[in-house]
Amino acid sequence: MNVIEIVEDLFKQYGYFVLLFGLPLDFIVLPIPPGNSTLTYTGYLSYKGILEEVPAVVLALAGAYIGVSITYFLGYKLGMPLIERYGKWLFLKPSMVDKTRQHYDKYGNKLLLISFFIPGVRQFIGYFIGIIRVPYRTFVLYAFTGAGLWVITFFAIGYLFGDQWQVVFRLVEEYLKIFFIGAGALILGLLLIKWVNRSKKKPSP
Repeated sequence: MNVIEIVEDLFKQYGYFVLLFGLPLDFIVLPIPPGNSTLTYTGYLSYKGILEEVPAVVLALAGAYIGVSITYFLGYKLGMPLIERYGKWLFLKPSMVDKTRQHYDKYGNKLLLISFFIPGVRQFIGYFIGIIRVPYRTFVLYAFTGAGLWVITFFAIGYLFGDQWQVVFRLVEEYLKIFFIGAGALILGLLLIKWVNRSKKKPSP
């Protein structure tokens, strides 16, 4: 059974509840079925008139917000105590978390807006933000905006392209992979250049 068949079966059995209770699972545990597919198929069902657009979008947003909030609070409440107790076995120290927080303060909020479009990162980002103790108000502002963009984008693919949604969906996912792989390679390259330049500037012993 492929992903689309799984999503179809879930909607047949549970309808709108798939969005409210299924999407949080995309954030908390392994995305089975993936949230991208679920949202796009939801848009397609709305296009077909099987689901109502407004309730579908509202419940999808609610499911995404619930899921990412749960991961944030799990990271906030459990992350640092675990690092303080067991971090040494994983070569993690509280001081490393503080440094990570400092780097996040520079660029992290902007990156949070697009993180939901990256499979794997979407499932991890809430825990991470909680662990480094970003204030919840800040988290809500950027995470909810990013999650909202994610929900509306993939819902719109199914709703606007109708019977062609699977073709467009595959193209979007493919281009997203290419974009983020390219962006990651560029960032790594810039960091490497920065590190090399710093090494050259250090005085010889």
